[in-house]
Amino acid sequence: MSISNQAVSPDKTTRKSIAQELEHFSSAPARFLAAWKRGVRLAGPQFFGMGNPHADLDQAESIWDLCPKMDLIDRAIGVMSSGEKVFLAALTSFYNAHDGGALLKRVHVQGLADLGGLDLERRAVIAALILNYTGW
Repeated sequence: MSISNQAVSPDKTTRKSIAQELEHFSSAPARFLAAWKRGVRLAGPQFFGMGNPHADLDQAESIWDLCPKMDLIDRAIGVMSSGEKVFLAALTSFYNAHDGGALLKRVHVQGLADLGGLDLERRAVIAALILNYTGW
């Protein structure tokens, strides 16, 4: 019997890895939303939400309830501290990679290492968003 005719079953390590991935990504959207809410709170709820002056973090059930207000952010980002700019631009890049990427360039972020200037709380938010991002 040739190898091509035999059913190849994944080894124990591979099965465990697949199970971990499935478990992680089954709850990733909820963890992403929780991290997104922390990020919105830190960056300023006035820059997020659908039509309201300030995003209502307690009422938000979906990331769609907390979309970045890109026009407002674009106008306001110039007067922020460098840390505020970098964090807000990083958040927007999850929502829209093209516009967020342009905003990151505008605030002089050239790569992930430039996020090293953020404080621990903001780094933790970005890390959680990266780990749990499954698309907007």
